[in-house]
Amino acid sequence: MSSNDLSHDAVAGPPGANLPALRGHNAALVLGLLRTAGEEGVSRRELAGRTGLTPQAVSKITARLRAEGLVAEAGRRASTGGKPATVLRLVPGARHAVGLHLDRDELTAVLADLAGEAVAVRRAPLAFEEGAGQVLATVEREVAALRAQAGGPPVLGAGAACPGPLDHTSGVLHRVTGAPRWDGFPLRDALAERLGLPVVVDKDTNAAALGLAQGIPAGPGSFGYLHLGTGLGAGLVLDGGLYRGPRTGAGEFGHQTVQWDGPRCGCGRRGCIEALCLAAVARGDLPGAARALGVGAANLVELLDIDRVLLGGRTVLEHPEVFLKGVAGALAEQARTRGRAGEPVPVALARGGARAVADGAAELVLAPLFGRRRTGLAAGRVGPAPT
Repeated sequence: MSSNDLSHDAVAGPPGANLPALRGHNAALVLGLLRTAGEEGVSRRELAGRTGLTPQAVSKITARLRAEGLVAEAGRRASTGGKPATVLRLVPGARHAVGLHLDRDELTAVLADLAGEAVAVRRAPLAFEEGAGQVLATVEREVAALRAQAGGPPVLGAGAACPGPLDHTSGVLHRVTGAPRWDGFPLRDALAERLGLPVVVDKDTNAAALGLAQGIPAGPGSFGYLHLGTGLGAGLVLDGGLYRGPRTGAGEFGHQTVQWDGPRCGCGRRGCIEALCLAAVARGDLPGAARALGVGAANLVELLDIDRVLLGGRTVLEHPEVFLKGVAGALAEQARTRGRAGEPVPVALARGGARAVADGAAELVLAPLFGRRRTGLAAGRVGPAPT
């Protein structure tokens, strides 16, 4: 098995530190419920009831998880007539995951615990357009410093989030807008060799959307995360699951043409929303940039009927009120023209601020450990693996 594999069946820490307790669908279900329960914890009986596993199976799984230091007892619940139930909880600090946001001009690196909380953060200048050499060297240096700063438990792997398009399954970059040197570069494998860790690669907006989805209660839900910084892209969560598309190319939101004779975009076409937004920002017309972003958001709602729009990225965070107002106005106009009853689709700032992408990149590593609530666009189920 390749050192780059990150799945339910094989998750590794530093070289030689395999974690057999994390293998398997049923263990992931149990860990997922323990993660959701937080400090309050959950009893074995509750775990069995919620997963459909037998009490004996839950006892075996939780015994293994305790032996690995991933789960601990958290006291007892008051008796309701029988023996008081022992409560178990996840031990967040038992393992770490690295999250990397490779922006065009800056690297943000986080070390996250099993609850997804950052325990250490580092930032460094980056020249992404210059190609792989200096990017890999910067990442290697900053991850080493990050781990030395935090010390402590093994690291499960690293998630790397960067501009697309790219192939999520192979970790190979394609023709990144404005950075042609990356076309065809196997970023996942190169990072894995440098870091000595399993690595998963995804688009920056997908990583952020995955991280943001963890805060949504289980069940159907759809949102678009719009990220305006050095570029413009979207992450899509549809029916509760991150949607990448069959070629992992979904979310190239910034390159929808809305003005045939508009400014030239870095992708080679004219009138893309990204080009309009960035041109407006460059000339100091923030309301104009917000209106352009709002047009794109309204198109997205029209096309996918999503429940909410979340905004993030450096440019939005520097001027949040302007962009919230502009996008909200466009969504309100869209609702009026379509004759929809009730309120327009709401818009809000994404939680996590400037770290949303890096935190989401760490979640690329962590999420498979805790089971998936949804797979693709079809509703999933919580239940034991087939036997």
